[in-house]
Amino acid sequence: MSKQSDMPVALSIAGSDSGGGAGIQADLLTFAANGVFGTTAITCLTAQNPDGVTGIEAMPADFVRQQIEQVHRYFTIGAIKTGMLFNDEIVGAVSGFLEDHPDIPVVVDPVMVATSGAVLLHEKAISALQLKLLPRAAVLTPNLDEAAVLIGSRANTAEGMKNDALRLASTVGVPVLLKGGHLEGSPDVVDVLAFPDGTIREFSAKRIENVDTHGSGCTLSSAIAARLALKDNLVQAVGEALGYLRG
Repeated sequence: MSKQSDMPVALSIAGSDSGGGAGIQADLLTFAANGVFGTTAITCLTAQNPDGVTGIEAMPADFVRQQIEQVHRYFTIGAIKTGMLFNDEIVGAVSGFLEDHPDIPVVVDPVMVATSGAVLLHEKAISALQLKLLPRAAVLTPNLDEAAVLIGSRANTAEGMKNDALRLASTVGVPVLLKGGHLEGSPDVVDVLAFPDGTIREFSAKRIENVDTHGSGCTLSSAIAARLALKDNLVQAVGEALGYLRG
């Protein structure tokens, strides 16, 4: 391979899903499908399949940073996506790199708890995430449960989602895409993109029933990162990524 890929390059900093449906495996598939060369820094190994997680082995934080640095030395990174970071040491290692390279746009998927209930981010790491990583994001992509951890309340209506997205964007100081897939009782899925200045953009689509949603959050955030690496603006990137996810 040449010193620099002719394709735009994206980096996934996330956990490995042995079942292949989420984590770096889903991210690499998504990068490739969107015309972006995918690179990785693995934060954790997991023993899992779509039904659940039975084991997690975290990488040493300095080794996570070493992986990131090696990718950066060889490639021009167009965008970064962060997923499962697991502990405060890894959060610190990642945010330290981002502090040194503020020009690279970062999509932060604040992965906290698996659908099966497995804890994917230690409670002690949540404050590190809020203080060190979230302010460096080009966009933050929480689901309703993750947003509830960050702001202390969970929306149960589309109007409540708008309020929570604006509140979180104002608190963190970066754009927030609040994902509405977990909002019950609606035939439509509404996702709200809120900006710190109070601007809102809504994306609405008919809910697709009876599909396995394992890895959908990883796929969406990595698709946004791919589109940012392709130089889309944020609204374009989110719209294209949502379209890819539905496809």
